[in-house]
Amino acid sequence: MANIRSVKGMVGLVTGGASGLGRATVERLISQGASAVILDLPSSDGHKLAASLGDRCAFAPTDVTSESDVKSAVDLAKEKYGKVDLAVNCAGIAVAVKTYNFKKDLPHSLEDFTRVITVNIAGTFNVIRLAVGEMGKNEPDADGHRGCIINTASVAAFDGQVGQAAYSASKGGIVGMTLPIARDLAPMGIRVVTIAPGLFSTPLLAGLPEKVQNFLARQVPFPSRLGDPAEFAHLVTAIAENPMINGEVIRLDGAIRMQP
Repeated sequence: MANIRSVKGMVGLVTGGASGLGRATVERLISQGASAVILDLPSSDGHKLAASLGDRCAFAPTDVTSESDVKSAVDLAKEKYGKVDLAVNCAGIAVAVKTYNFKKDLPHSLEDFTRVITVNIAGTFNVIRLAVGEMGKNEPDADGHRGCIINTASVAAFDGQVGQAAYSASKGGIVGMTLPIARDLAPMGIRVVTIAPGLFSTPLLAGLPEKVQNFLARQVPFPSRLGDPAEFAHLVTAIAENPMINGEVIRLDGAIRMQP
């Protein structure tokens, strides 16, 4: 019989773990018997959330672009729970600006573009490169499996809309590095998988007027609503448990194809 895995007993790092998709992932990991370390900004609700979830959850104040912050978070997981099996990258930022504003004769801020690329691509890579060093120390199971990385891209990587140059480029970068990193880490039995969510009910979207949210929900063929972060978390645990899913980008989007 193939090796059936369970997230029970796994130790996971979750970036952006204090809100939205990351928070739902942390909550599901804990409810399924795993341990989780929340990596999020010091200003986040990470500390409160970890305290509310009990002994199997800890908070590591982290800027994902900082080598020392992420190293400390990995060390915390190792000290508190003995290992790292899973790293889920949910931390991300967005701006919505056109490439050039011809009315104001103003180009897109290069600083804003660079910031989105740095947090979303370099931040994701920073967590991957430091987490896998710890995963590589795990004893392989009968399949040779040592760990799993799950990244968050977006349907914007494929159907980027007006004003999404920076965001789409950053998410396209995450899509583009999925396969090469999976190939890099294959000899160590570490998988790399990316989820590309469609429209989900997260703080990023919750800031929009209800009318706009309802309009967006109607664009989703079926189910015709915003995704529930718990549905994202469900896919995270399914990927963690299924060793054959590797080097792949999975759209989780109710069949939406974003219009311009």
